[in-house]
Amino acid sequence: MFPIQSTAPTRYPAVVTWILIAGNCAIFFVQLGLSPPERELFMLRFALIPARYFTALASNGPGETFADYLPLVTNTFLHGGWLHLISNMWTLWLFGPAVEDRLGSARYLVFYLTCGVLASAAHVMFNPLSVVPALGASGAIAGVLGCYARLFPFARVVVLVPILFLPLFFSVPAIAFVGLWFLLQILQGTVELFTLSTGGGVAWWAHVGGFLAGLALGPLLARSALRHRPYYPDEGILGFDHNGRH
Repeated sequence: MFPIQSTAPTRYPAVVTWILIAGNCAIFFVQLGLSPPERELFMLRFALIPARYFTALASNGPGETFADYLPLVTNTFLHGGWLHLISNMWTLWLFGPAVEDRLGSARYLVFYLTCGVLASAAHVMFNPLSVVPALGASGAIAGVLGCYARLFPFARVVVLVPILFLPLFFSVPAIAFVGLWFLLQILQGTVELFTLSTGGGVAWWAHVGGFLAGLALGPLLARSALRHRPYYPDEGILGFDHNGRH
């Protein structure tokens, strides 16, 4: 299933979501402009290498500084290729604005970065000996998905399902779409735990950690009715109410 539309309406411009998308794209173009040796050094410095925190191979010992932990954040702004970037930014564009609208821009930015850090921490904990650089915004975006499912569980998500060469479109509840996605992350991550792996490939447990963080933190940060006027029934998207339901 490929999501193509979120039906939860927004009242305010999604400024932070736009900035995050623009920032991710700008950094990706910087990556493209680096030579192979420069790109390798760049990844070693700003991507997330779990073994750096658990082995003497990459640890600075007692002399570690705050900068040594920056990859917990900076890796969430790096991408390994065009498809990686586009899929992440498309998902952020679909689900981020409604979450930002309900949290407020400042809280949303803190929420996004916190989910990214907790997703990175989950990846490190499940891959403590990995020397493969991990990167991507998917952990932070998983937090956005978790928050979206918590705030709009019965909002409809329009998805594209290709059957052979025939594209079919369905409207499914957000809780079903996100729940299935989360279940796949758990299954894939569990399989990886019982197979020989260097910690490369998809960071399944980063997705799980980010999702759980978003699920827990989102409602706590949502603005109260005193700071955010509730939606009236007629303020939804055509065909959907203000909570994104039919």
